[in-house]
Amino acid sequence: MVAQLPTPNQIEYPDSDGKPMSDNTKQFRWITTIKYNLDWLFANDENVFIAGDLLWYPVEGNPKRRVAPDVMVAFGRPKGDRGSYKQWLEGDIAPQVVFEILSPGNTTNEMAAKLAFYDRHDVAEYYIYDPDDNALSGWERLDDYLTEIPVMQDWTSLRLGIKFDLSTPAELQIYRPDGEIFLAFEQVSQRLETIVRTLSETEQALSETEQALSTAADRNHQLAAKLRELGIDPDTI
Repeated sequence: MVAQLPTPNQIEYPDSDGKPMSDNTKQFRWITTIKYNLDWLFANDENVFIAGDLLWYPVEGNPKRRVAPDVMVAFGRPKGDRGSYKQWLEGDIAPQVVFEILSPGNTTNEMAAKLAFYDRHDVAEYYIYDPDDNALSGWERLDDYLTEIPVMQDWTSLRLGIKFDLSTPAELQIYRPDGEIFLAFEQVSQRLETIVRTLSETEQALSETEQALSTAADRNHQLAAKLRELGIDPDTI
């Protein structure tokens, strides 16, 4: 008896590979920092899909060929929720930009396999950041191959427009095209709190000024009334 092969509609593509999103707090902070700052950068472009730790299946019918980039960016695909990124359902558009954040658990063989995967499946820009050593590596697609970028200091991504700065010994700095720096969530929260507090103080000052002006106007009306009682026209004074 010949076993029947499953049809494409019967093949399962799991939404999880069973692996954690990150191995430590530093890796998680960098994944979320890059992901959410890119979200804000492209917030007004409905055709830029950005995801973190989402399984990408590049080939229909082969659920074992998959990878979950720490952050990936797909231009030409609409925003929205997905359980996984099935490329054949996405106009056959591969994510053009991918980020990986290293942790002590990543092996040399694992990272070599990821580079080969991204090279094979048409990623245009690939970046690896090691937060422990503050080391950034990058590749761009030239002549149909991912080619290592020789110098990452002040490198500007062609597709994202962001610039990488390694001049600070502590950690990588990433700048938006407008020169604003990528901020971690707690930094954004602090800025928002400062803005809200400043607005509140400004509103309070305006309210106090309006109250003072109203009080002064009431006093002027009272004074004018007294003058009229004395037969004096306040408008002629």
